[in-house]
Amino acid sequence: MRLLRTVCKTSVRFLSTRARPLRVLGIETSCDDTSAAIVTSDRQILAEVVRGQQEMHEPMGGIVPTLASKGHSRNLPGVICETLELAGLTIGDLDAIAVTRGPGLPPCLPVGLNAAKTLAAVSKKPLIGVHHMEAHALTARLTTDNDLNQPSPAFPFMTLLISGGHTLLLTANKIGDYDQLGTTLDNAVGEAIDKTARLLRLDWLKGRRGGPGAALERAALKGDPERFMSRLPKPMLERNKYVMAFSFSGLKSAVARLIEVEKLVDLDNPQDVSDIAASFQLICIQHIEQKLSIALKQELIENKKPLTALVVSGGVASNTLFRTRLGALAGSYNLPLICPPPQLCTDNGVMIAWAGLERFQAGLIDDYTITTLPKWPIDSLKFRID
Repeated sequence: MRLLRTVCKTSVRFLSTRARPLRVLGIETSCDDTSAAIVTSDRQILAEVVRGQQEMHEPMGGIVPTLASKGHSRNLPGVICETLELAGLTIGDLDAIAVTRGPGLPPCLPVGLNAAKTLAAVSKKPLIGVHHMEAHALTARLTTDNDLNQPSPAFPFMTLLISGGHTLLLTANKIGDYDQLGTTLDNAVGEAIDKTARLLRLDWLKGRRGGPGAALERAALKGDPERFMSRLPKPMLERNKYVMAFSFSGLKSAVARLIEVEKLVDLDNPQDVSDIAASFQLICIQHIEQKLSIALKQELIENKKPLTALVVSGGVASNTLFRTRLGALAGSYNLPLICPPPQLCTDNGVMIAWAGLERFQAGLIDDYTITTLPKWPIDSLKFRID
């Protein structure tokens, strides 16, 4: 009831018919960050507020879904109110309310969806349920610097979504229409990176945003990537070289073996830690490069798709070395590499608001009765799920 009381305190002021850009509120609670944002159809971010939970989960060695859900319940009312205040708006000034419907952690998704449904119903605003990975894929269309009325890249484009929960390669044909080209057989690359960072006992708190993956990237900057290359496996390099899939669990396990069984990495030696981090990171990148190159050849040459760009998004896309090397690969196929700013590569309300706005403009509005979809294949978006 707390959220409902907060909404009712805020006067609902309906809009005049004066032409102005559309405004959409986005709410994100799919994992551990509680976020809300307001964006406009002329690609302005009016406000964004994020409440993290890193300090609560780090002692547990990872995200505890039930604790994350309780954190969202505490944080979300204040996050929404602060977002509206920063934008200088009321609920009545919005044109629609967007929220992550899935995929995500089952205890966390309902916190955001129920709040969005309440807000939309009370204010009589359209509700848009957003696919978390479509939001990552579309963020580049908000942030790319070009004509404000023509988001770029134009469809179709290839998008690589790399995060803690996904390693997903897609062709984006239009809003709500995606062809899945490949995904991971086991761990997502971001999950493997995070778990390796924890194996190496890297400190990822200290007020820094980005989590374990950013800590591993910082450690790798000081390391020699060649030192442990011969002792780590190269995923799917021989037998499954041309299979369009990713695999990272064997690589992560090999790092654990070097530390715990073979005792070749001394965690009290900063150089050992940096060297193994650098080797692990480089192999992850090489594996993604190999599979991405196969997909680009398939779509551009075999299928003759007129791709306009390679978009890389998701939390791992904030890694500088990933961006540099994938940019070179895209350039070899005469495609620009487009990445959202690093702060918009991790989960955020901005991407949910923008994806909701794009869906709203395409006429893709949902009923107030929709439910969460913790497991939601992105290529099923073309089939409406109520």
